[in-house]
Amino acid sequence: MNKKLLYLFLFILAGCNESKKKSPAVFFSGEIVNPTSKHVVLYKGDVVIDSSSLDENNMFAFKLDSIEDGLYHFNHSPELQYVYLEKGDSLLIRLNTADFDESLVFSGSGEEINNFMVEMYLACESEEKLINEYYSLVPKDFIRKIDSLQQMKIDLLDNLKVESALSVKESEIAEANIVYYYATFKEMYPFKHRKYSEKKAIPKLSKDFYAYRKNLTYGKKDFTYLRPYYEYMTYHFGNLAYMSCSSNCNIKDKMVKNHLHFNKHKLKLIDSLVEETELKDNLFRNVALGYLLKVRDTEENNQIFIRVFRALSGNNRHIEEINDTYEGIRNIQPNKKIPNVQVINLIGEKMSLQQIAENKKVVFYFWSSTYKKHFNDISKRVVQLSKQKPEYTFVGISVQANDNEWKNLVETAGLDSTNQYKTENFDTLNKALIIYPMNKCIITDNALIVDAFANMYYSF
Repeated sequence: MNKKLLYLFLFILAGCNESKKKSPAVFFSGEIVNPTSKHVVLYKGDVVIDSSSLDENNMFAFKLDSIEDGLYHFNHSPELQYVYLEKGDSLLIRLNTADFDESLVFSGSGEEINNFMVEMYLACESEEKLINEYYSLVPKDFIRKIDSLQQMKIDLLDNLKVESALSVKESEIAEANIVYYYATFKEMYPFKHRKYSEKKAIPKLSKDFYAYRKNLTYGKKDFTYLRPYYEYMTYHFGNLAYMSCSSNCNIKDKMVKNHLHFNKHKLKLIDSLVEETELKDNLFRNVALGYLLKVRDTEENNQIFIRVFRALSGNNRHIEEINDTYEGIRNIQPNKKIPNVQVINLIGEKMSLQQIAENKKVVFYFWSSTYKKHFNDISKRVVQLSKQKPEYTFVGISVQANDNEWKNLVETAGLDSTNQYKTENFDTLNKALIIYPMNKCIITDNALIVDAFANMYYSF
């Protein structure tokens, strides 16, 4: 669509009266300055609703014949942001990827709630350094400071309700976005206070410290993919499990060191308290991936954990991902052969990881063309380590790049082209090698795994 005509079209739609807004159709369009991808993808939860290619003017457009009112998000890789849509909305955005969130502006029918959500996000982001300073305060002073910040945002929302006719659902989403954001800091307080205070101990809390929990819910489906709500739940269950284990559980080690016990406890708390199915599944996933990927427990303990997980959440919507992660980790334990995954070198030849690692010590590291800073940093680190550790061959695997971009990046970074490969299928590679985090590397000796969870910056 011609750029000027699109703006005119949306301007007319934005001026429509309230009766016309009752139409079930939704228009969501916009312009992206300095695009980082060729597409914009619209999601409801984790389900793709539609995608739109950018035209020659970097414009995208969605026309949705009928939708469920509520919170969506749009992705312009690698960034994403909320958009609240109701039947009859005609919404236009403009943003510059050089300053994604700060430049995002909504206009048209539905602009009020969306601009408010962006403003709250930016305002809260600017407060984080200040809140870190509050953690050393005694509990009642900390609560007073946090409640004051929250009330300022609630007052702004109340003003918006007076000025704009927000729907009930819009008001609920906007308020939850504020309340759960600040409730998260209260859940974090005991542990942050221990870190920042002189006593280095969990403070004694009065009975009413957690009084705010009485007004919060485990079962609001509309909040499931609201970031502050979900983040609150992850910290909340970590807090509940810690406090419960500290006072009630008969365990040999200190609870914070007994990761298997602690994470089993979190699973059981989530199972007993969370009412909304999708939220429960997502929280179970969070605990499982956090345990499997970050704790790096023994193979025996991993097996015990996955048995408990399957017993409590065997029909979890993420069960395939959890099973793949578990199996992947089990297959890359020390002294096992590195999985025989195929990769491609710069002249188009396919080779297996076992072939590449045979009869030498190899460090496999990973990079993506999407994250240029990471690539630049990791390339400098490889050059440095190649000089310091000549006994190792450093082999790079690109997980996301087209041929020309891949070859150009390798050349400009001054990397040894004979030790550079790319994958044809990231999912296959990731399932086999569990590429998390991106600074991870895999150390092998004659194709046998020495450490599959080494780090390019800390392991040498």
